[in-house]
Amino acid sequence: MITINNLDFSYKNVTVFRNISLEFKEGCVYGLLGENGVGKTTLLKLMSGLQSPVSGTVSIDDFIPSERNPYFLQKIFYLPEEVITDDTTPEKFINKLGVFYPCYDHSYFLDLMKDLEVDVTRKFSALSYGQKKKALLACALSLRTDYLLLDEPTNGLDIPSKAKFRKVILQHGTDAESHVPTVIISTHQVKDVENLIDPIVILDHDEVLLDATFEEISKKLYFEYGAEKSDDALYSEMMPGGYTNVLPNKFEMESQINVEALFNAVRNNKKVIKEIFDK
Repeated sequence: MITINNLDFSYKNVTVFRNISLEFKEGCVYGLLGENGVGKTTLLKLMSGLQSPVSGTVSIDDFIPSERNPYFLQKIFYLPEEVITDDTTPEKFINKLGVFYPCYDHSYFLDLMKDLEVDVTRKFSALSYGQKKKALLACALSLRTDYLLLDEPTNGLDIPSKAKFRKVILQHGTDAESHVPTVIISTHQVKDVENLIDPIVILDHDEVLLDATFEEISKKLYFEYGAEKSDDALYSEMMPGGYTNVLPNKFEMESQINVEALFNAVRNNKKVIKEIFDK
């Protein structure tokens, strides 16, 4: 489990996090959501040990990431939004990387490359940006780490590729011999991961606005899809044929969560949302 307690972090005089606490439990696909610049990438770097807290702690399975213990590094992989690769093929790239990860699965890598429709024999320099992103995703998944941190993984992917991305993430770990991995997907492209993530963490500048499962969200908020805009809505968005309204769930009614509408409701009603979820 990933445990963050009373975390402070700053870049020189710019505060990124102020006294935040979070837990990321095993076996879930977390959505780490927020606008650009709120610290999503920084949080992933703190988890992977590439940054150190100013104060507070980050721990993963009793390891301190910033200590860079080799046993810890075998358990986690961070895939940044941009990766500089040698002018080599994805297969040669992952064969060099895989020796550091005891659960690396080469046959799984080849299956993923096939599913994602990337030519395993072509060099990175000959791949499009989207093809390179998919090849690196196949590399990351094939390492079979306990924790996988993905930073803006759908940026640069076309619509069919985004669908394939969702498919391989949902399938990842279901056939693994070990326990199901924890995946954290950082993104501001909310729609790309809408049917993929649970729980959801929404960051704002230096704070956590929401940390909740779908079950908790559905108990607290009601998503109404109707012909009219509701005056009581925390957030309303026009759609074909009417509106999506996000309201406090006063009568404990069930509804289908719209993650993009949730994100906008949380962002536009920070104080009210905190009051609703603190009850």
